[in-house]
Amino acid sequence: MPAASRLSVNVNAVAMLRNRRDLPWPSVTGLAAIAMEAGAKGVTVHPRPDERHIRKTDVFDLSELIEDRFPNKELCLEGYPSPDFMSLVEQARPEQVLFVPDDPDQTTSDHGWDFSRDTGSLQTAIAAAREWAVSVALFCDPDPAAPEHAARLGAERIEIYTGPYGACYDEPARAEKELDKIAATAESANACGLGVNAGHDLTVENIPPLIAKAPFIREMSIGHGFTADALVHGFAESISRFRKAMGEL
Repeated sequence: MPAASRLSVNVNAVAMLRNRRDLPWPSVTGLAAIAMEAGAKGVTVHPRPDERHIRKTDVFDLSELIEDRFPNKELCLEGYPSPDFMSLVEQARPEQVLFVPDDPDQTTSDHGWDFSRDTGSLQTAIAAAREWAVSVALFCDPDPAAPEHAARLGAERIEIYTGPYGACYDEPARAEKELDKIAATAESANACGLGVNAGHDLTVENIPPLIAKAPFIREMSIGHGFTADALVHGFAESISRFRKAMGEL
């Protein structure tokens, strides 16, 4: 396994907790710094139009934090490519943008793109991001046909939606079937020359079988499961726990 981490920590839940009070803690940048100091490859945030967790100001604060203190780490912005979101990408210039087909009212990203329907808007968004030197990933369902569409549109990576696999925490037989879909999608993406990310409901328990089945995965964006783990073990220790699950430590 490579020494570099695959773990990108999603700090949306930190922002949601902070927003319960008109106070600056818990600090989004403070906990992001702890995560990166402990070995995470970077941080992911999904700023939504109503700013119910991550705010636009958080995006710029995180971008500044990485530029000043962690120049070898990465910021990934996740969002629907609306004009407001694209303006934020242009201003913040993250290392990576993940385009997701979310309605503003969705609780979380829960499905991949319909490439036959959304081709035009995605081509425009991808071209703009590439012009700003931002690496582009597209959120995909576990479907071996999806990577070819993503590659044709000009994306450099896909992120495979692993929610259905994560939901099988007490159903081993069903989990194995979901793993097979993810592995087939990862293999298809690799054949298309795309990088492979994965994200949604990943835990220290379900990551090792995922890595074993889909070794092409080079990044995992983890928020809810990581935060739940960190409430018990602390942010720094949870980085070690997840990296051990990935076979990196």
